[in-house]
Amino acid sequence: MRIFYRVLNTIDKISRPTQVSAHCDLPCGVYDPAQARIEAQSVKSIMEKFNASDDPVFKERAVTIKEERAELVKHHLWVLWTDYFKPEHLAKYPQLHELFWKATKTAGESKKTNDVAVGDRLLSEIDQIAEIFWETKK
Repeated sequence: MRIFYRVLNTIDKISRPTQVSAHCDLPCGVYDPAQARIEAQSVKSIMEKFNASDDPVFKERAVTIKEERAELVKHHLWVLWTDYFKPEHLAKYPQLHELFWKATKTAGESKKTNDVAVGDRLLSEIDQIAEIFWETKK
């Protein structure tokens, strides 16, 4: 029985994933705020279609899809914030933290409403982040 546990322990050690440390998920250059913007455009478009429809089934589907897209906006923003931007960016652009905070909060708010103004605000906040992003790439 002891040999059996030793074999299992050895197999466990061999099959255990190696701890890897990197500053990003993939080599630098794969980040782009356009991913968040495309999802935010979907959120706004769905809000418009929701407001223009009288079909309750369509509206139910629209809300579900809009919530998924809003969650993707948050995901793309957080990947950009946590994996791309570095302390030196924050030192040069101290408004970054608040911009990301506001944009992710607005993405969350867009899950709760079909007010197109919220979609417009989300796009504007992402555009402000994108402007700084592209400045850091120069």
